Amino acid sequence: MTSQPNTPAGPQGSIVAAARSPRPIDPGVTIGHVHLRTADIDRIRHFYVDVLGFDVTAEARGVPGWGTTGDLLFVSAGGYHHHLGFNTWKSAGGGPQPDGVAGLHHVAIRYPTRAALADALRRLREIDWPIRQATDHGTHEAIYLSDPDGNDLELMCDRPPDQWPRDADGHAAYADGELDLDGLLAEAP
Repeated sequence: MTSQPNTPAGPQGSIVAAARSPRPIDPGVTIGHVHLRTADIDRIRHFYVDVLGFDVTAEARGVPGWGTTGDLLFVSAGGYHHHLGFNTWKSAGGGPQPDGVAGLHHVAIRYPTRAALADALRRLREIDWPIRQATDHGTHEAIYLSDPDGNDLELMCDRPPDQWPRDADGHAAYADGELDLDGLLAEAP
């Protein structure tokens, strides 16, 4: 594999790209929000607001959308209009998306510090929420779980880019080591 020129520094750091688009996107682009279907707005509100601690920025019942009516919830952290949106337009009372179909794999929620990630773990342990996997990827530490609708989440915290493991060509070298949850929990505020 030939080395590619450095990706221009963006808001999340700078890496050596494994492959560059001939017409690259602006490096300042970020993912603004993710909108998910839910079976039950109240159940999903409890998890994201009461457990994880997101703020509600909008909530409505009986909202028209996609040829039907349903419930809507927008949540955010830090004053953004919404990081996550939920609706019941095509999913009220429905089950989770089954494995074996194309679609969303998971949503990553990036915490700004290891202590903030530890706080999320503490909140989950307080309600005995199941953790599927805890991984140290080298570039970041991650806790994998599913929300009440079966949407898979990665709660994660990036290491500073200068601490990322690199291969001989300068590419980020990902790992799959086990994350010490008890050690992480010790850092909870």
